[in-house]
Amino acid sequence: MQGTLTINLAKPVTSVDILDNYGVRPPCDTSQNDAYGPATTVSGHSGMNSAEETQHRFVMDAEKQKAEAAHLCQTLNCLVDKLNQFYDEVLAKHKVEISKLSAEIARKILMHKVQKGDYEIESIVTEVLEHAPTRQAVVVHLNPADLGHCQKLQRDDPSGGFAEIQFVSDPNIGRAECLLETPKGIIKWFIEEHIERISQALEKVA
Repeated sequence: MQGTLTINLAKPVTSVDILDNYGVRPPCDTSQNDAYGPATTVSGHSGMNSAEETQHRFVMDAEKQKAEAAHLCQTLNCLVDKLNQFYDEVLAKHKVEISKLSAEIARKILMHKVQKGDYEIESIVTEVLEHAPTRQAVVVHLNPADLGHCQKLQRDDPSGGFAEIQFVSDPNIGRAECLLETPKGIIKWFIEEHIERISQALEKVA
């Protein structure tokens, strides 16, 4: 059983008022302070409304993405520079090997064509004759397999480019090769020497 609450008053009670919603906080009045303290606005940024705060977040995100993109571009540029440097270093270290490999490939291709007879000996002789210091008393040494073809061209066209040329058989000359002998000097067209010139040219380019 609950006890009886007794209140002793110093003065007699003259009137009684019944309060409604006693203990409930009154609505917030933004125009002035009340008994519960000044009114406050809760927001991520003081003084910003919802639209301003959204715009601010959008600007901040855009700046962040811009900074990340700039950093990524800088990283890619650094990688490209390093790759180019690596390529130059590798090429400088191995340019001799690269040129020799290229020359060897060219030699194999030429030798394969020679073995198949896929060449024009008259074109080779004509090219060598263009570098001859004179056309008088010229003797061209050819492989026996190529001699007959040039002699036939000479017979078929007595007034042609081979009219005054003396062709001789020389087993020391390879197929698709020739040695041009003149009173002023000798001109050689040998496959190996031709490949060597190609190799030297490749080294200069590298």
